[in-house]
Amino acid sequence: MAGKSKILIIGGTGYIGKFIVEASTKAGHPTFALVRESAVSDPVKGKLIETFKSSGVTLFYGDLHDHESLLKAVKHVDVVISAVGSLQLADQFKIIAAIKEAGNIKRFFPSEFGNDVDRLNAVEPAKSAFTTKVQIRRTIEAEGIPYTYVSSNYFAGYFLPSLAQPGLSSPPRDKVIIPGDGIPKAIFNEEHDIGTYTIKAVDDPRTLNKIVYLRPPKNIYSFNELVSLWEKKIGKKLERIYVPEEQILKQIQETPIPFNILIAINHSVFVKGDQTNFKIEPSFGVEASELYPDVKYTTVEEYLDQFV
Repeated sequence: MAGKSKILIIGGTGYIGKFIVEASTKAGHPTFALVRESAVSDPVKGKLIETFKSSGVTLFYGDLHDHESLLKAVKHVDVVISAVGSLQLADQFKIIAAIKEAGNIKRFFPSEFGNDVDRLNAVEPAKSAFTTKVQIRRTIEAEGIPYTYVSSNYFAGYFLPSLAQPGLSSPPRDKVIIPGDGIPKAIFNEEHDIGTYTIKAVDDPRTLNKIVYLRPPKNIYSFNELVSLWEKKIGKKLERIYVPEEQILKQIQETPIPFNILIAINHSVFVKGDQTNFKIEPSFGVEASELYPDVKYTTVEEYLDQFV
C-alpha cells in the first residue's frame, strides 16, 4: 500500500476540527491546516495552533475568501476535510471550486458531523441550517468529486454533561425535562472518537462515495434509557417531566436565534427519532464501529462516570 494520504483540514481550530487534526497526526498522516493569520494572535486559537505545530502539523495561512491561498493548500494534499462551523457552511462552495480547479484531490469530507441531512424530519429553523449541507452534497456529487460524508450524530460534549437540560452544566439530580415521550433512540459519540473514525475512513475504499454513520452499539439510548442509566449511577430516582410535541413546536417559535435551532435539532432527534429511524443500506452507507472494531470508543456509560 502507498504511504498515508496527505490531509488538509479546514476549520481545524473549531469545536470538532481540533479532534480531527489530533487524530490525523496520531495516525501518522502528513497533516496540514489552513488557518487565518488573525487566529495566531487569538488567545484560544493561538494556543491551539502552537499545539498543532508541536505535533508536526504544517500550517497554511489563508482563508476561504482568498482563492489563491486556498488553491495552494489544496494542491499540496490528497484529501481535504472541512470542519467549518455552521455560519461558514455556504463558504464550502469555494472549497469545491478550488478542489475542481486543482484536480488532484482523492477525497473530500465536507463539514457534516451531525445528523444525516438527507434523512431528516426537522422543522424550521433547523431545516434551513440542514438545507445548506444538502446543497453542498448535491454540488459535490454533480461535480464528480470523490467524497465521504461523516454522520457522527450527537457530540457527547454538547449533550451528556447536562443530559440535554437547558442551562445546566452537570446532569440533573432532582428533575429532568424529557422532550416528547422519551422513546426514540439517539446516538452520542465522544469527540476524540469522531476524529478517530473520520481519519480511519480517509484511505478506506469501503467509505468512498458513502455516508459513514457512527452508531456504536453502546452509545445508542432513548431519553428514558439515558435518564435510567443516570439514576442508576447516582442511586436516586428523578422526577420526569415530559413535554408534548405541540409545546416544543411552540417553544421553537418563541425562542430567539440560535437557541431555537438547538431546540429544533433536539425535536428532530428526540421526538422524530431522526438519528435511528432508518436502516443503513449498503447502497449509500456503512457503519464505523463495524468497519473499525479495533477502535475502543468511549461509551455513554463511561462518559457519564465523570459527573457522578
